[in-house]
Amino acid sequence: MSWQGITVGYALSGSHCTLEEILPQIQRFVDAGANVVPIVSTTIMTTDTRFGTSNHWQESLRAITGNEIISSIVDAEPLGPSKLLDVLTIAPCTGNTTSKLANAMTDGPVLMAAKAQMRNQRPLVLAISTNDGLGLNAANIAKLLIMKNIYFVPFGQDNPIAKPNSLVARMDLVMETCEAALQGKQLQPLLIERFLHA
Repeated sequence: MSWQGITVGYALSGSHCTLEEILPQIQRFVDAGANVVPIVSTTIMTTDTRFGTSNHWQESLRAITGNEIISSIVDAEPLGPSKLLDVLTIAPCTGNTTSKLANAMTDGPVLMAAKAQMRNQRPLVLAISTNDGLGLNAANIAKLLIMKNIYFVPFGQDNPIAKPNSLVARMDLVMETCEAALQGKQLQPLLIERFLHA
């Protein structure tokens, strides 16, 4: 499909270990002609980790997208009435974000953007990255799987021996999942073999 004229909301929550994997996926949308609006959680805006500084991620997002970052509830709220986003993806979508979304909690910019997208009955694409996807968060993932207009980037266990409850999406399939979601379809297969670490 042509991404010219399509506005993609790309929201990042605090799975810092996957952020480096995410940047090339954002670049793919830009290269295809989409207008990408970056949206980040408070954690991304304020936390430095061994995976990179907050400033590094912010500068990278601005450089790739050419857009200012939406980083507050106040800035994200107008996404509803403006109907700006054709598709919104949360990638990575942490267990914390998954839990709050499934239970209608809106306490940050990423969740406010998701609420706005759901209000507009437009596609919301989740790329989960959580250590408890087959633990307490399994119920939340199940609730979201059956919701209208919510789609999942194909996911699987990333380390079933050391972390048997951990689930991670194939981040390199974010664009393909968004394309399917814009057609009202879930990219298949949904459950995949991810990475098997020793």
